[in-house]
Amino acid sequence: MHNQKSESKGSMAALSLGALGVVYGDIGTSPLYAFKEAFNPGHSLGLNPANVYGVLSLIFWGLTIVVTAKYVGLALRADNDGEGGILALMALVLRRYARDSRGRILAVVLGLVGAAMFYGDSIITPAISVLSAIEGTAVATPLLQDAVIPITVAILIGLFVVQKRGTALVGAYFGPVMMLWFAALGLLGLVHIVQNPHVLLALNPWWGIDMFVREPGLALFLLGAVFLSLTGGEALYADMGHFGRAPIRRAWLSVAMPGLLLNYFGQGALVLSDPATGKNPFFYLAPSWALWPLVVLATMATVIASQAVISGAYSMTTQAMKLGYLPRIRVMYTNARNQGQIYVPFINWTMLLFVLALVLAFRSSENLAAAYGIAVNITMVTTTIFLWMVAPQRWSWSTRRANLVFTPLALVEILFLVSNSLKVDHGGWFPLVFGAAAYTMLSTWKRGRSLLKRQLQEHALNLKDFVHSLSTYPPTRVEGTAIYLTPNADTVPHALLHNLKHNKVLHERVVFLSAQTADVPYVPSDQGIELRPMEEGIYLLHVRFGFKDEPDIQRLLKDCERLSGLEFHLMETSFFLARQTIVPSKIPGMALWREVLFSWMSRNAQEASDYFRIPPNRVVELGTQIEI
Repeated sequence: MHNQKSESKGSMAALSLGALGVVYGDIGTSPLYAFKEAFNPGHSLGLNPANVYGVLSLIFWGLTIVVTAKYVGLALRADNDGEGGILALMALVLRRYARDSRGRILAVVLGLVGAAMFYGDSIITPAISVLSAIEGTAVATPLLQDAVIPITVAILIGLFVVQKRGTALVGAYFGPVMMLWFAALGLLGLVHIVQNPHVLLALNPWWGIDMFVREPGLALFLLGAVFLSLTGGEALYADMGHFGRAPIRRAWLSVAMPGLLLNYFGQGALVLSDPATGKNPFFYLAPSWALWPLVVLATMATVIASQAVISGAYSMTTQAMKLGYLPRIRVMYTNARNQGQIYVPFINWTMLLFVLALVLAFRSSENLAAAYGIAVNITMVTTTIFLWMVAPQRWSWSTRRANLVFTPLALVEILFLVSNSLKVDHGGWFPLVFGAAAYTMLSTWKRGRSLLKRQLQEHALNLKDFVHSLSTYPPTRVEGTAIYLTPNADTVPHALLHNLKHNKVLHERVVFLSAQTADVPYVPSDQGIELRPMEEGIYLLHVRFGFKDEPDIQRLLKDCERLSGLEFHLMETSFFLARQTIVPSKIPGMALWREVLFSWMSRNAQEASDYFRIPPNRVVELGTQIEI
């Protein structure tokens, strides 16, 4: 029993250390720029005790209410079979509503907005975090001021280039490096708090309220800078599937939150004793001998923060593909033992392009801070609404209790959103435009697929009628097995009709394979495979995947053999796929420009044979043109 307990404690410690490395990289690097941005000269906020205490009070209570209470306390309880994140939560919400109901449509729109804004945030995080770390070199040696942009660009290019090699090798160092980072944050802050303990008065929420009483307009504008201390909070929930609820909570409460608060209050104590340090208070916390080691450590921490966001974008993309909101694109699995470690080339190079454009266009973390925040703020508001919707069913809360808990949370986040929206013309437009483009693609693909499905069904033959007709008008049968992939188990696949029309033969054994993605992360094979024999040597094979399962047709057929006894010999099996060419038309459905976009996305989608890992030499493709 003692050994089991010690092993359990050891695994918990390892998971907590891992969570510290991946989950808290983004929020852990916020001290580099959040407090500094609050006292940006453009805000005309004087470095006097009342203002410093007010900003620190808002940061403390923001972290307490939004991150600790909402995410650590509530969101981690709303898991979808252990998985978190905006799309997993949306799938949870959708279970409440009937198909095509208003509530379901609203939930889908909100979920896609949240997912689209996550992409906007994932572009800015690497740019602002790495840039803010490298700006420390200018504090150490002003002569390096002109080298900040080239060094930042080189690090970012290197980061995205190594993605295809996987994160297993460097991932082992993430936890220890971030542990060292949070220890450094806390120690640097504690030294200055001891020298000026009066700064702890800012724990009193009155100092934050007082700012709104004295200068409401300026205080509202300042909330946008304060919100920078909360960015990365969404990662707590999104990465739940990798580490579990308890390690994420433990890492936050015991290491991440104390380190962050000590550092912010230390920066406040420093600028009160020496206002000249306000131009970059984080790096001025360190004594001169520790400045270069701190720059190196900060750079490592920001690379880790960027890695977490990049990996998050990969995961979001694969979930969106499997839930039907994006076309199939190439996904590479970089670790044979952990299918969560993936690399998506298209997303990788697209992100790099936009990240470099941001760095070269904005040129400083101060300028980028204006663009940062609004995207993740919208995702946070969406998460709050979804939690509000699932609380009555998930936790058996009364409507009154849910309203009492989530109304104040929503109001706080909407207040932050109003503040962030004031920065739209200073750069906040970028994540909104990027997010809008992502939303357009997500919604267009979903809508286009439903229109395509409707068109196919209108001209489809009923499967039962077709099977019955084979006994009346038997075609020539040939040896072997033919597997037809079909989106609809009730109708005859177009590929089969084309094969009969042109080749005038039917295999002795025909399997109609229909695959469906469930709203849970994983589906066990014994629950996800259903084989139904029909007449004339025809079988209906229905498969359910989870939205994090990896489709693999050969493994699927082996599972089918094990569960049903029906044998498949791969060298005697042909896979027939229908390839549709989409032709935009004036048929009522979508705007013509969206049909053109859908057609382009369809043409560039990954081949179904690659996606399902079907051996290329066993595939027969039959094409058809469809107007939508």
